Amino acid sequence: MPVPQSGRAEALLSAMVAGHSDRESPAWRALDRIVREAAGVDAAVEAAVGRLWPPPPSPEGEAASALPGLPELAALLVELGDRDRQIGDALSDWLRRDAPAAASSNVIGGSAVLHGPTVQAHLIHGGVHIHQQSAPPGPQRLPVPRQLPPFREQFVDRESDIRVLDRMRERRPAHAAPLLVVSGFAGVGKTSLVSRWLHRNASSYPDGHLYADLGGSSGADSGSGSGAGSGAEGSGPLTPATVLEGFLFSLGAQSVPSSVAGRVSLWRTLTSGLRLAVLLDNAFTAAQVRPLRLGTPTGLTVVTSRSDLTGLRVDGASVHRLDALPADSAVELLALGGGGGRVARDPVAAREVVTLCGRLPLAVCLASAQLAARPHHSVSDLAESLAQGQGSLDILRVDGEAVMRTALDMSYDLLPPEAATLYRRMGLLPTDRYDRYLLTAIAHAPGGGGGGAGTGADAAPERPTPDAGEPHDDADTAGGAAPTSVDLPISALIEAHLLEETGPGTYRFHDLVRPHARRVGEAEESSAQRADTVRRYVEWCLVTAAAAERILTPSHPLPGHDADVTGVMPTPLGGSDEALAWLGAHRDGLMGAVRHCFRAGMYTSCWRLVDLAWPLFLRLRPTALWIEAHRMGLDSARRSGSRQGEGRMLTSGAIGLRYAGQYEEAADWYRQALENATADGDVRQQAQAINGLGHLSLLTRRLGDARAHFEHALRLRESIGYARGAALTRTRLGETALAAGLLGPAAAHLRRAHAELTALGEGYEAARALALLGHVLAEEGDHEGGTRLLAEALSDFRAGGARSEHWEGRCLEWLGQAAESRGDTAEARRHYASARDFFSRLNPSDAERLDARLRHL
Repeated sequence: MPVPQSGRAEALLSAMVAGHSDRESPAWRALDRIVREAAGVDAAVEAAVGRLWPPPPSPEGEAASALPGLPELAALLVELGDRDRQIGDALSDWLRRDAPAAASSNVIGGSAVLHGPTVQAHLIHGGVHIHQQSAPPGPQRLPVPRQLPPFREQFVDRESDIRVLDRMRERRPAHAAPLLVVSGFAGVGKTSLVSRWLHRNASSYPDGHLYADLGGSSGADSGSGSGAGSGAEGSGPLTPATVLEGFLFSLGAQSVPSSVAGRVSLWRTLTSGLRLAVLLDNAFTAAQVRPLRLGTPTGLTVVTSRSDLTGLRVDGASVHRLDALPADSAVELLALGGGGGRVARDPVAAREVVTLCGRLPLAVCLASAQLAARPHHSVSDLAESLAQGQGSLDILRVDGEAVMRTALDMSYDLLPPEAATLYRRMGLLPTDRYDRYLLTAIAHAPGGGGGGAGTGADAAPERPTPDAGEPHDDADTAGGAAPTSVDLPISALIEAHLLEETGPGTYRFHDLVRPHARRVGEAEESSAQRADTVRRYVEWCLVTAAAAERILTPSHPLPGHDADVTGVMPTPLGGSDEALAWLGAHRDGLMGAVRHCFRAGMYTSCWRLVDLAWPLFLRLRPTALWIEAHRMGLDSARRSGSRQGEGRMLTSGAIGLRYAGQYEEAADWYRQALENATADGDVRQQAQAINGLGHLSLLTRRLGDARAHFEHALRLRESIGYARGAALTRTRLGETALAAGLLGPAAAHLRRAHAELTALGEGYEAARALALLGHVLAEEGDHEGGTRLLAEALSDFRAGGARSEHWEGRCLEWLGQAAESRGDTAEARRHYASARDFFSRLNPSDAERLDARLRHL
């Protein structure tokens, strides 16, 4: 019995499916005329129709529901019919008079599930899941990010502004990607308003929320100080490339293109059709925003900025200027703290206070906290204190910073001594993210030892280095209970509205508060105290990065250079996911520590921190930071006289240059590493450099050079008994032979590499060799053996230890090639389509290659 249709889009889709098989029929030709007429509505619709129409014919024996694009096209036509009466009438007439009968088709819609024995009586379309036979697992659903800042409980009024945002969103053209800008001066509550509005509309964006602070106010901060205590090292508005990198990883991309154009392309591909909201906070210019906005009409991009970003109006942006709170609402906000009774008893003084605060929510909240901290002071006393420090009215009108500085000074003066010390020291750090373990480290920094930051002395002397092959066990310092000694100071800062809690045990400053904390830190902490504070921050970075390195890349730690520092506890990391998340979240802070160490002459700490951050570079591939860090690390290793450090910086830095496509410079770094290692008699490092040169030759298709380099590296690695390195080089030799079409030698190298890597417990690398071997066998004509090995490797890449979406996609593509070679077109199409699903969010060029394969079938 057919399932009843529901809705015009489903009825249209059913008729299209029923009629697709006879494309010469009058009904199909009539539909073709309607679709092509609809394409003339505007350029965006024309582009969409050109992509979806006409649909390719379905393979013989395959259900019409497999036709790509038909559901999207049906929905688009119905939406156009709602906007254009002529198109709507034409569609209605076609469905009533000309559409093929679809009554005999079985329609299973939505998330319907069939249980028990099932008979297909006719064509089936819709979402089908039959429990008797589970389909092979496909690509996992994209992660659903929920990154919006938590909104403050102290929130009043703004209902009129929320209604304005609602109207701005509703009035957008149906097929335009909505872009809203909320502007206003610092402290007026732009982020709080937009966050609350987006939380309120969360159901409209089930695919999640992305958030990025673009750092538009950072440039103003950098002039307030420099040197050891400056928290503005390397600060400034974030580049679109950096923001895109974070967004792409949040959406499940396992690697990110090095070029901005490549990242923008992948961003557009990944977000196409998603109902996703993006909040770009604190934007600096329109040019900073343009590459980051969503390009899909199903999503929403909201930008906050101190300026109106009028340049975005040409992109279709709607701009709303957020003003200060009305006086009554500001007084209500003032009363929300502990001084509500006093506010009610003295309404005249309360109005004077909020006027002196410019009716800015942040300043009013600071004033409210002061009333709560001084239960015996009247509202008039508070107004008098504010009036004494009031800046010029003209400055207040520009950005509100004069009154904010006064309010922050008063709030700071009320802090308990421990909280005031912590506040000052937090302001000195080159980071904007804090957790309780970091705050414990700097709260306990001794005051007065260690010398200034420019002395060139490190926190500890470099330890002696044993032989390269000597085993080394890093001490586990991640244990122990969470620190509690900073809980009271942290609570005091939060209650004073000087610190915001962003998650369990994680904190940030408002962008107006951080420069104030830095100013008082530079003014009130001695030079020795400033140096000790930042040094202990560096030590916390070192020990926590070392813990992440041990978890994520256990074969990478440098023998003889453990990073455990007495008295500094690392942030505990409960496994690979937490370790990688910590590296991603603190990437900018780690780079701030690297830059500080380089400028302060802490050269050993500088290159060691770069070396410890290897899993960050390897797994997240922030190519610009990778190269910047290794340039500083290389210089630091040379200045500190560490040949071992110099070798590590040259080889790992060359990999970053390679990922960035800078092959010539990468080769130069490898050659420098080889020259040094040869002079030092370091065979292992020689092999590493030669192997890297071989990889560059392979990438540039100089296959003879690649083979010679890999064979040389293999001999060296075997000579010192470096079994893992030898097996990895054999994998590269197999890839080189495959690229040259030498399938027999390729299979021999890959068989041995797989056996050796399996024996060593290298699950990921063994699966990689197995996948390559399966592909080689299939290319040789052993379709059964090749398919079996590819299926085994695919299973490995879907498991936890060897999990890799990139290699899962490659296995699926190779399985498709094997099926196509043996003439199984349906199987090839299935594998190619699954591979394309992966590559669409990993690499657009790979997805385009799969599209071409699908068109070719």
